[in-house]
Amino acid sequence: MTTRQSGSQPVRIEQDVVLARQLARKVASDCGMRLVDLTKLVTAVSELARNTVVYGGGGDMDWEVIEEAGRVGLRLVFRDEGPGIADVKLALTDGWTSGGGLGLGLTGARRLVDEFELDTAPGQGTRVTITRWT
Repeated sequence: MTTRQSGSQPVRIEQDVVLARQLARKVASDCGMRLVDLTKLVTAVSELARNTVVYGGGGDMDWEVIEEAGRVGLRLVFRDEGPGIADVKLALTDGWTSGGGLGLGLTGARRLVDEFELDTAPGQGTRVTITRWT
């Protein structure tokens, strides 16, 4: 796997959620992602960036364009140093939301991408890694 491009976008205030969505849309589009896949990715980004601001107290979205086995993808990592998720099983339950987001929750975001990884613990912050392939 090789990284072709990468960067980081602060996600600390509500306006940063918009900037994160715009950045993800541009990079995914530049990678040749189809409109339907791009829309799914941007929807997941919106949910995860908002979670980073609202529940994590702000953080960052790291991004990288990756290439593996002849395909190109966009990997995004949302990380914060907030309180973490106390009940991961509940947070990954379909239909559960603590309110304030798009109502997708983590499970909705997970369904919109090809790869999803959640790393969190109470007092340890949260790190959500997603990948969408073109």
